[in-house]
Amino acid sequence: MRYLFLLNPTAGKRDCTAELAPAIRAAAQRAGIPPEKRKVVVTQYAGHARELAAEAAHTAQADGEPVRIWTAGGDGTFNEALTGAQGCGLAAVGCLPFGSGNDFLRTYGTREEFNDLDAQLAGGEVDIDLMQTDLGLSATICAAGLDAQVAYGIPQFRRIPFCGGEMAYALSIVRQLCGHIGRNVTFTIDGEELTVDCLMCAVCNGRTYGGGFYAAPEAQPDDGWLDVFIIRRVSRLTIARLLGMYKSGRHFRNGELTEQAKPCFIYRRAKCVSLRPADGRGPIVATADGECAPCDAITAQLKPLAGRVLLPKPAYERFMAQRASV
Repeated sequence: MRYLFLLNPTAGKRDCTAELAPAIRAAAQRAGIPPEKRKVVVTQYAGHARELAAEAAHTAQADGEPVRIWTAGGDGTFNEALTGAQGCGLAAVGCLPFGSGNDFLRTYGTREEFNDLDAQLAGGEVDIDLMQTDLGLSATICAAGLDAQVAYGIPQFRRIPFCGGEMAYALSIVRQLCGHIGRNVTFTIDGEELTVDCLMCAVCNGRTYGGGFYAAPEAQPDDGWLDVFIIRRVSRLTIARLLGMYKSGRHFRNGELTEQAKPCFIYRRAKCVSLRPADGRGPIVATADGECAPCDAITAQLKPLAGRVLLPKPAYERFMAQRASV
């Protein structure tokens, strides 16, 4: 078994590499992993983690020796490595949460569990569903509408001096709320077509996105289904209450929308979801696992058990126990 750690120095609020590299070496030594079987690499540019993971997966495929790959960064860095290792049954990818969002891990456990290097090295591999989208591979959620527009606008405010992550996020929200809210969107959900005056929507394999919005609080990433939530357009006065419900996951309980949520939400389970603007106002902004862009149309297609991921020991044991109980 080989072990590869990919450290993104630009993820999150500060460079994690100086403190993390020696901590990884110490944890590997405690786990009995010899130096020649482990490697720590600092990524140099966007897409580098994908290239390094693809190279490691290719080597594993060629010589038959499995490789475990961890990324230290956010969901985007994790997604890069997962994409690079895609298709190699001898490669599995895990994450150390050093980014700003880290939504992937919330479906499986806590930040503390995923930051525990000893638990990571003692953990295990599981197969999960993935989505293939027009923005690339996704392990968590593909979303479009107001929330994606907010995410898309954040980098513009980060260029302002002393405008950090939370301030940039707040300013982007204000700007979106001052503009035109909502779009007419046509959805095709496993063959069912419906046009909705839509505030935003989320096609979910995992449970959270946007730094902790529990869009799909009961999603199971290995059940062969995508959970689809469409939020109808509401007044500006209602948005704050609606987003509060959405962030905490109070809109969905025991497999169905709550009574409070039913007037504003549409829920479906599906294998394939496509959407396109139906109002003639140009592209709709969409986001998936760190990628964000305007799209003329977007499709999310389920890829059953196509991802092999690493979970730290407590999360792995819970996941396997839950799978055994189904």
